[in-house]
Amino acid sequence: MTKWVYRFGAGLNEGRADMRNLLGGKGANLAEMASIGLPVPPGFTISTDVCTAFYENNHRYPEDLKSQVDEALAAVEAAVGLKFGDAAKPLLVSVRSGARVSMPGMMDTVLNLGLTDHTVEGLVAASQDARFAWDSYRRFIQMYGSVVLGVDHHRFEEIIEHAKLEAGVVEDTALKADHWRQVVGSYKDLVHQETGKPFPQDPHEQLWGAIGAVFGSWMNPRAITYRRLHDIPAEWGTAVNVQAMVFGNMGDDCATGVCFTRNPSTGENAFYGEYLVNAQGEDVVAGIRTPQPLSAAAAKAGETPLELAMPKAYAELLTVRETLEKHYKDMQDIEFTVQQHKLYMLQTRNGKRTAAASLRMAVEMARDGLIDQSEAVKRVNPSSLDQLLHPMLDPKAPRTLLAKGLPASPGAAAGIVVFSADEAESRASKGEAVILVRVETSPEDIHGMHAARGILTTRGGMTSHAAVVARGMGRPCVSGAGGISVDYNNQVLVAGGREIRAGETITLDGGTGEVYLGSVAMTEPTLSGDFGTLMEWADQCRRMKVRANAETPLDAETARKFGAEGIGLCRTEHMFFDPERILAVRQMIISNTESGRRAALDRLLPVQREDFRKIFTIMAGLPVTIRLLDPPLHEFLPHGDAELQEVADSLGTDIDTIRRRAVELAEANPMLGHRGCRLGITYPEIYEMQARAIFEGAIAVAKETGSAPHPEIMIPLVGMKKELEITRAQVQKVATQVFSETGMSIEYSIGTMIELPRAALQADKIAECADFFSFGTNDLTQTVFGLSRDDAGKFLPHYVEAGILPKDPFVSIDIEGVGEMVRIASTKGRAAKPHLKLGICGEHGGDPASIAFCEQVGLDYVSCSPFRVPVARLAAAQAALGVAGDRTA
Repeated sequence: MTKWVYRFGAGLNEGRADMRNLLGGKGANLAEMASIGLPVPPGFTISTDVCTAFYENNHRYPEDLKSQVDEALAAVEAAVGLKFGDAAKPLLVSVRSGARVSMPGMMDTVLNLGLTDHTVEGLVAASQDARFAWDSYRRFIQMYGSVVLGVDHHRFEEIIEHAKLEAGVVEDTALKADHWRQVVGSYKDLVHQETGKPFPQDPHEQLWGAIGAVFGSWMNPRAITYRRLHDIPAEWGTAVNVQAMVFGNMGDDCATGVCFTRNPSTGENAFYGEYLVNAQGEDVVAGIRTPQPLSAAAAKAGETPLELAMPKAYAELLTVRETLEKHYKDMQDIEFTVQQHKLYMLQTRNGKRTAAASLRMAVEMARDGLIDQSEAVKRVNPSSLDQLLHPMLDPKAPRTLLAKGLPASPGAAAGIVVFSADEAESRASKGEAVILVRVETSPEDIHGMHAARGILTTRGGMTSHAAVVARGMGRPCVSGAGGISVDYNNQVLVAGGREIRAGETITLDGGTGEVYLGSVAMTEPTLSGDFGTLMEWADQCRRMKVRANAETPLDAETARKFGAEGIGLCRTEHMFFDPERILAVRQMIISNTESGRRAALDRLLPVQREDFRKIFTIMAGLPVTIRLLDPPLHEFLPHGDAELQEVADSLGTDIDTIRRRAVELAEANPMLGHRGCRLGITYPEIYEMQARAIFEGAIAVAKETGSAPHPEIMIPLVGMKKELEITRAQVQKVATQVFSETGMSIEYSIGTMIELPRAALQADKIAECADFFSFGTNDLTQTVFGLSRDDAGKFLPHYVEAGILPKDPFVSIDIEGVGEMVRIASTKGRAAKPHLKLGICGEHGGDPASIAFCEQVGLDYVSCSPFRVPVARLAAAQAALGVAGDRTA
């Protein structure tokens, strides 16, 4: 018989932390905490295998699941001395999701399950607290009605607001037992009205309804969006955890909270968290009430820390903090409840953190001996390093303070105010910088939060949904800005007597919690000492080199600053668009004679030579791969009459002649037309000029510095060996001429960019006359798929959402297709030439998952944009250490 259900707590733990794939992170860690002696209420986990079976069998469960659930539920009853559905001593349970990786707030939870019109009276008698019992019942109906029965959450909130208005109170906690009894009646009426059925009074029906809802929530829109953003496969599924309830809402000797063993924003080794007296866990993360700090040191005037309110529970929590961090060897995100001064642990997981915090924690934990240096390298998500490279507010810039909230997620962002997630996504897709402003965020806002540059909420603490999700995404966030009021209907926020309407600009400083009017000037970030330390450790671990794609002195300097070990792609055509050069380029293109083209190229030679001289100087002693002219000539053609006239005047002809020449050069599909090495073969003078500029620039640097650079000259779009033979001979001829003229020679290499399927299939033959291959995976993806990356954005998102493609193949390499071409070319190329240098220079060179693939194939280097160099260095180290590139933890 297949085992579907695993028990934990009360001395019987059938799971372990390393069973997260089967039990989900929550279930595995509940069992682990119980096994090391922490106070975990007993329960059981329904495995992720059931989720898989649920979806494979049209939402039907395995036949023997019910009997296993009944057996596990009976064990919980025995452990706590209560009975599920019993009117006198009712057992209540929570039903919670638990994927193998943390997906905070994305799936559904139901608390207080088992309450009915009969069992609520038993809870009143057992607790001697009618207010607590009826409050718990209304919470259950609200959660179950929303999560399982599909009643709009806001309909329930309207009933509560009306009840508070009638009672003349502001806080939920001020409502008494009779008020909550009336709210329960109104809730049940609402459910009947909305669903056509009475609220279920059979606890077992409730339980299976909640289990089905949790499994069903794995495929809800917000969970699907979150998985897509974090590369979590849909086939992983979620577990369901059923656990005996403990109550933080029984009175002033009860509390609930969320805490982190270290500061998730800064990485400081300081206990960090919040709690609420007389509340349940959802109250803390939902941001409905403003929570209080845990420690006296973190408390401000008027706040009551847990350390003073419940010193015994706080002391126990400190011990738990130390125990868990030493056990898991990582910062933990903990949920706890205090019931009548007794502490219970409800969850632990590796905590979401900012990049700066991740970096600091990894380095400090390694220095303290908790982990070793290689583990520290594996601990930091490479993609998160982007957060450290974002600008911060210029301390000298003038600014006007609008409001102040909590510094929930560091970094700075400026953008136009929008009040809905849908608008944030829509306007961001058009290239606009937006700040998403909400009273509080919910999991349904996930797509807008991802699209926004920053997030501002008026309610919620440092552990609210907005704060946790923003930190995980690397978005600056200011939460709990109570001085701001938001009016969704009129699309305006008001603070300090000022009105800011939708579309107006504000600036957030997520490190201080400050909100400013307008756009405040930014400065480039200063990388911390921890950054340099981790990069040093990463460089000791990695095998592949990391180069940069750079074609300007600024790009080259930035690349060096971030640790690039050379240039893997210098696109020479980018140099041609300079306003001082474009006229000469257009003269060359429009000219229909070789002599006319050479005259224009003679004007370009000195400026192109100077370009290379500057880059060679900056990259002293490092390899520089220079791609000869690649794009189709139509990209340089003049468009307006004024530009056409300018070219006509420079050539001493009339505008109609220039127009006719432009028509002659036009192509129906220029990206698959007269470009790359095809230009060098039909117009050899173009490549001859560029080769001369390269060699003369390199020799000038060698004479100036005494250290000769090593140019790697790359011929683009080769599909046949003969093409490379012809263009290679052209370059070699120019090299011989320049060396003879200058009386000096340098080492150089000639290779090609593999970006056509034919080149990959004929790689053994092409390698015979190539010193290196560089995979141009941007064009290789286009030609393998038959896609235009300029147009595919219209439908590729749908392909990803529909599961046809796991990721956008222009973002992360398509291993099955494009990757197979890279494998073929690498194998064939090295079979013909064992020491053939192999690299990648497409955009995939900065993508961690693609870098992991490059390590598997055995490439020598990756090349990426300058600002992605640190990401690539860390990803290459992790790939060498065996860490998969699709980091989801």
